[in-house]
Amino acid sequence: MILNNLKKLNFIRVKFILRGALVGVISGLVVSFFRLAIETILTTVQHLFLAWKSGVMPGMILLLFFLLVLGVNAHFLKSEPNISGSGIPQVEGQLASVLSLNWWSVLWRKWIGGVLSIGSGLYLGREGPSIQLGASVGQGVAEYLHLSSTKKRCLIAGGAAAGLASAFNAPIAASLFVVEEVYHNFSPFIWTTSLAAAVTANFVSLNFFGLKPVLYMPQEHSFPISDYWQLIVLGVLLGCFGLLYEYLTLNCGRLYQKIKFLSPRFYGVIPLILLFFIGYFWPQTLGGGNHLITGLAQANYSLMILVGLFALRLCFSVLSYGSSLPGGIFLPILTLGSLLGAIYWAVAFQLGILSSGVLVNCIIYAMAGYFACIGKAPFTAILLVTEMVGTLEHLMPLALVSLTAYAVFDMLHGRPIYEAMLENLVKHRGQQALLTGEQQKDQLEWPIFVGSKLQDKMISQINWPKECLVLAVRRGEKEMLAHGKTVLKAGDTLLILVANEQVQAVRTALQKMSA
Repeated sequence: MILNNLKKLNFIRVKFILRGALVGVISGLVVSFFRLAIETILTTVQHLFLAWKSGVMPGMILLLFFLLVLGVNAHFLKSEPNISGSGIPQVEGQLASVLSLNWWSVLWRKWIGGVLSIGSGLYLGREGPSIQLGASVGQGVAEYLHLSSTKKRCLIAGGAAAGLASAFNAPIAASLFVVEEVYHNFSPFIWTTSLAAAVTANFVSLNFFGLKPVLYMPQEHSFPISDYWQLIVLGVLLGCFGLLYEYLTLNCGRLYQKIKFLSPRFYGVIPLILLFFIGYFWPQTLGGGNHLITGLAQANYSLMILVGLFALRLCFSVLSYGSSLPGGIFLPILTLGSLLGAIYWAVAFQLGILSSGVLVNCIIYAMAGYFACIGKAPFTAILLVTEMVGTLEHLMPLALVSLTAYAVFDMLHGRPIYEAMLENLVKHRGQQALLTGEQQKDQLEWPIFVGSKLQDKMISQINWPKECLVLAVRRGEKEMLAHGKTVLKAGDTLLILVANEQVQAVRTALQKMSA
C-alpha cells in the first residue's frame, strides 16, 4: 500500500531541486575559495604598494607579480579563450545554445586566471567569473549524471545562480538574475533549480564569510517623501551615464585593436602598466570597489575628489575589462553607481535641497539604478541591492530610481550589456567556430506574453519555422500535448523540439513572430 502510494507521488520537480542543491554545494565551495584567494592577494598587493611608496620594499616584487599575472593569463587565453572577461555572456550563449564549452577547461583556468587578475588590483569584479565558475560546475554535474541537453541547461542556470549567490550572499537576487537577464524566460524548472542552487551555495558561503551583508551600510534617516522628485532626477542622470558606460565598454576593444604590435592575449599589459601608477598613488582604490562603497559615506570626500574618483574608475574599469583578462563588470558598475549617488548628494547638499543624513540613501539608490539600466534588469537590481545592504527600508525609492533609469536608458536605445557582449563575441569569433555541430535535438521553452501576436491563435494558424516542432503547451501546472486546434493563451509556455544548431535561429524567428 505504502509503495503504491509512493509511486503516485510526483518527484519531477523534487529531482530538479535536489540536483540544484548538489550544484549549489559544490559551486559554493568553489566560489568561496575563489573569494578568499582574491581578498588575500588583493590585500597583499595593497600592502606591497604602501611598502614600496614608503621605501621599505623595491617595486621589483610588484613588477614580477604583474609579469606572472600577464604570462599565466596569456597562456590560458591561448588555449581557452572562453575564460576572457566576465563570463556572463558565455553563460548566456550556453543557455541559448549558441556556445558549447568544455566545463573543466573553463573551470580551473577561470579560477586561477580570475584570482590573479582581480587580486592584482585591476578594477574588475569577482561576480561575473563566479557566475561562470558556477555554470561550469553545473555543466560538469549534468555531464557526470548523463542528463539530457534540456536538464543540462537547467543545471548550468542553477550553477550560474549559485555562483552569484556565493559572490554576493544574495540568493533571491541571484535566482532572479538568471531568469531576468541570463535565461530570459521564467521556466518553472529553471527557477526551481536556480533557487535551490542559490540557497545552498549561499549557506556554504555564509559559513566562510559570516552573516553580515556584503555592502552593509546603516542609514541614519529615511529619504523624505517631499524630496522624491529628486529620485527621478537621479534616475535620469543614471540612465544617461549608463549609456556612456555601455558605449565605452562595448567599443573599448576597438581601441586595443589599434595597437598592432600586441597580440590580443597580451592586451593585459596596458592596464597592468597603468596599475603601477594607480597603486602607487591611490592603493586604497584598487580592486572591484566593495570597500570603497562601504567607506564612501564616512570618507567625507569633496565634490572634486568624487568626480575624480568617478572618472578614474570609469576609464580604468573599461580598460581593465577591454583587455580580456578574466574579471567582471558587475561590482565595478555598482561602484560607479555609488559614486554617482555621492556626487548627486554633494551637489544637492551644496544647493541646500538635501540634508547631510541622506548620503547613504543616495549611494544605495544610485547603485541599484545604475545596474538596472545597464543590465536592463530592474527587478534584479532592486533585490540585489536590498540583499547586499541588508535592509528592506529602501524598496520604494529603489524601485523609483531603478524604473526611471531603466526608462531613460531604454529611450536612448541602450541594450542589455551582457546580451550585447554576447553578440559581439559571436561576431568576433564566428558562430560556426563556437558551435560543436552536434546534431542532437534540444527542447526550447517559449513563453506567450500578453499582447503577443501568437496569443489567442490556434497552433494550425501559425506559420512555424520549419526547423522546429511544437510538442506541448504548459499552462499553469498542467502540461498538454499540442495539436492543431490548441488555442494559445497569455501565460502559456510552448515546449518546442529543435536541433541544437538551430536553436538560436528558431529563437530569433519566434521573437519576430511574437512582437
